[in-house]
Amino acid sequence: MHQVNAALQAAVASYVEPLLATTLGQAGALDAAAAAGSRLRVELTLGFPVGGYEETLRAGLGAHLEGQGLRLPLDLVLKSRVPAFVGNRSVAALPGIANVVAVASGKGGVGKSTVAANLALALARQGARVGLLDADIYGPSQPRMMGLSGQRPTAPDGKTLEPPVSHGVKVMSIGFLIDEEQPMVWRGPMVSQALTQLLTGTRWGELDYLIVDMPPGTGDTQLTLAQRVPLSGAVIVTTPQDIALLDARKGLMMFRKVEVPVLGIVENMSVHVCPECGHASHIFGAGGGREMAARYGVELLGELPLELAIREQADGGCPTVAAAPDSQAGLAYQAIARRAAAALARAAAGGAAAFPKITIEDEQ
Repeated sequence: MHQVNAALQAAVASYVEPLLATTLGQAGALDAAAAAGSRLRVELTLGFPVGGYEETLRAGLGAHLEGQGLRLPLDLVLKSRVPAFVGNRSVAALPGIANVVAVASGKGGVGKSTVAANLALALARQGARVGLLDADIYGPSQPRMMGLSGQRPTAPDGKTLEPPVSHGVKVMSIGFLIDEEQPMVWRGPMVSQALTQLLTGTRWGELDYLIVDMPPGTGDTQLTLAQRVPLSGAVIVTTPQDIALLDARKGLMMFRKVEVPVLGIVENMSVHVCPECGHASHIFGAGGGREMAARYGVELLGELPLELAIREQADGGCPTVAAAPDSQAGLAYQAIARRAAAALARAAAGGAAAFPKITIEDEQ
């Protein structure tokens, strides 16, 4: 039995976990592995939320063990321990918040806020403690998207705000503090100050991830946020057409300048499938996000469809991951969230050096 246990432990330790891109042994994920009667029992702790991942990992690990001559049925106990990580070490971490993830785009209209909301919901669905900060002062949309229109945060101590909660996610936005139709006629310094107050003056509690829905663009406000907020990483949202990709490239450059790892690219509105005939149309072009990811050495986290339901669900206050988690789009958002969380786990294990340097030549 001792020989069997030793062989099992060695085999489990040698399994390359696809999302972590390293062996379970190198990742320090193996808690226990032993034969229990006529079955194998393996206990693992991964650095990202594992809700819904057990069957996928059991299938991969089980096939690996069979290849090592260990053909007994596998019982897998899966836990997560999300590590804390700050990309730019010159910025102090926020108390109680392990990771701050910026969801950004070089331009508006690419679905960034919808991706941010669904990313937050997916991480929460997978078992993480999640907050969502709407940093778009001029066009706050998260109160409506998250079904919280008309709500106001409370201030129990008169100094800090208790954020409203929707679908298990804590949400803060300037949209809670003003009328929905009131325009924000503020200059850049006022915007930066308001965002700092929303970030540090909210009672987030203990969070594994704080998702920041960044304002579109790469101007002064965005750069100030990237420099002052202790970001763990950034997710860049784009659509396939050339103009959006050019602006997404500027987002990559901005985060590179402030030493924040880019966790990956999300290509939104990738393809439209006609609900009547099933014909697939690449309305905004095809493959742009994949080509950009390959060119700059970052991960393509996923490609999302252009669907009427996604817009209707967000407008109705119940985004896709909450409204239809098992739909094609719902599963795509959840896969994107898991890949982004795994990229953060890799960063925490290896530091920013775990990410390739993005070299972008200045245009003439």
